[in-house]
Amino acid sequence: MTPRRRWTEAIVAAGAVRAAYVPDASTGRSEALEPTGAELVEGAALELHPVPLAPAPGPAIAFLDGIQQWAVVGYDGVTPIVRAHVAAAVRRRGPDRRPRTADEAARELAITRLAALSAPVRRALEGADVEIVDLAADETGQPGRALRAAHLRVDRAREQVEREVGERCAGRLGPKEWLVVDGLLSESRVLAEHPRALGVIKSHGAQYFEGEALERALTLPADHRTSAFRPLGHQHRPVYSWYLRLWPWDGNDLLYGLVRIEARAHPASVAQATALSGWLLRERAPVSTPDARWDRLLYPIHDVETYLRSRAPRDLLPATGSRLPKTGS
Repeated sequence: MTPRRRWTEAIVAAGAVRAAYVPDASTGRSEALEPTGAELVEGAALELHPVPLAPAPGPAIAFLDGIQQWAVVGYDGVTPIVRAHVAAAVRRRGPDRRPRTADEAARELAITRLAALSAPVRRALEGADVEIVDLAADETGQPGRALRAAHLRVDRAREQVEREVGERCAGRLGPKEWLVVDGLLSESRVLAEHPRALGVIKSHGAQYFEGEALERALTLPADHRTSAFRPLGHQHRPVYSWYLRLWPWDGNDLLYGLVRIEARAHPASVAQATALSGWLLRERAPVSTPDARWDRLLYPIHDVETYLRSRAPRDLLPATGSRLPKTGS
């Protein structure tokens, strides 16, 4: 028995019922729709700017991504006990263009409502070598409610480990090195204020524009970017941002190939927006297939995610076989 599995076996031995359920959202983070707004910092109206291909801004580029996996591994009565794995890594590409791991971190979590567990199961869990996340009373009751709360806690744990690894990397960047973060730059003061850090956001739950400006942003042609703007209406650190279309969307979907870039809230970010976007266009190749998000997934970010998944627990992945009961016939 490996140390990683020891606590799951201990709770079953103490009376919990074994489970093996991977929720549908296990491999991604939840995202709420955020009605917000924007203040233009480039031009008087949202405009479209053609983006020619451009070289990388420095000889070494670091790329940061994270993963999360979680599954229900047991029930004590109707109280689910969740096992989660979150991890993040930075892969640095130097002048020879070979990516090498520069930093990484991982956490394993047990998520449940301790007060709802029987005394033997609680003792077994508290005596195990695992980080416990204790859900509040108003987050539990129905199993579905507890799983939604667990998902949020997994999201937060992933964001924290990504932020820690990213901030360590930013502190070590050389004077001509850049860091590209998969996700929001604005969740970290260190990253949001760094002059050579970029965030690449693949999802579009937040709405920054409306009317004609919204239509212009979402129908952005390939190899174009929008004017830069400052996102408003959230509690994150100030950044400048712009939309960039990596691939033509006609014949697909409005969001196909569309990413949003975050950079330091500084006039230099606006001045560099076209050149930086032209460099990011080069990072489309090789194509990140067979990932379903390949149209918005830069290949170096895909490389980091592939590395992390190769080191993640295999038993937290959704089962490929049938969940029908075995009859023995």
